[in-house]
Parts: sequence; C-alpha cells; structure tokens
Amino acid sequence: MLTRYGADIAASNARWIGYLSSSGVYGDVGGAWVDESAPVGTGRRSARAEADLGWQALRSDMCIFRLPGIYGPGRSALDRVREGKAHRIDLPGQIFSRIHVEDIVSAILASFEGPTGVYNIADDAPCSQNDVIDYTCRLLGLMPPPLLSLQEANLSTQARAFYAENRRVANGKAKRLLDWRPLYRDYKEGLVTLLAET
Repeated sequence: MLTRYGADIAASNARWIGYLSSSGVYGDVGGAWVDESAPVGTGRRSARAEADLGWQALRSDMCIFRLPGIYGPGRSALDRVREGKAHRIDLPGQIFSRIHVEDIVSAILASFEGPTGVYNIADDAPCSQNDVIDYTCRLLGLMPPPLLSLQEANLSTQARAFYAENRRVANGKAKRLLDWRPLYRDYKEGLVTLLAET
C-alpha cells in the first residue's frame, strides 16, 4: 500500500486516515509493560515495524492502532477448544495481551473526534494463554488439554514464534486522549459474551 499508493494518500485531503498495526512491533520485553513510547523494530515482526513507521512518516495526522491478539466471533479460544486445536504450553511467566474486535471498532470510532497519533488498543488484563484456555474449558465443561513443552506441542513455526515474545500492552494513552474504554475489560467478559451469542 505504501509503495503503490503512499504518495496519493499523503497528498489527499482525507479527513481521517488510520492504520491497524501490531503490538508485535515492540518485540520481546520479558513480560514488562509497553506503552507507545517503547522502541519498536526489535522483534520478529520487523516488516510490520517498518510499515508502522512508514505510515507514521507519511502524514502528521495519522492514527496508528497497535493491536495485540485479536479475538471475536468465530476467532476465539472457544473455537480452538471446540476444534481440539487449543494448546497449553509450559512456559511460566509467559504473558500476552488481547483485544476483542468490537473494542477495536470502538477505538477507531473514538479516534474520529480525538487527537491523531499512535495508540495501543488492548484490554485491561494481560495474562497467560494457559489461563485463557483453562477458563474456556471451564465455560464449555471440558477438561483442559495437557500441559506440554514447546517441543512436545509440535507447533508450526509461526505458532512457535508467538511464544518467543512476552509483553503486557498498556492502553492508558487511548483512555486519556480518546476517552476510550474497552467494553470487554478482560478475556472472561469477552468469552462469556461470545458463548452467549453462539
């Protein structure tokens, strides 16, 4: 997009332009919190970091949304557990952030009336993927899958890379400047709602 249409976008008189980026641009920080001031480009998502920075450089009035793991209807731990594709990996201290798709939409809508800039859009409760899978199994009345090492889980290269990074994504800037709050403050609220809708 930037290569082919960047010049046109930069010259346009659009009232709003946004880019959905990834919190993966922050790389591995050993489970620490990251806000929008954290350095980018040190993780496995180097192409995503380059795109993030490229969109920022394109115009001064861009909105960049850095998103962690996205879940929602048809794309959640409920689906993975039901399909037998959920894993519990024995990595103590491994933490991830996530966001419900409806909360991404509400953040974008909030940005129409707010200041431009870079925003982390995540829920309020980073936690381990194992916690999410355990809770999902309880909701569905199923036994959780066994706790496996990375080697035992026989994950794809892409899935394995997911576990190579560890961070908590702070959402305070979006709350302060966009007056945005996640409707689903944690994965439990999101999963209960998704289950009720199926």
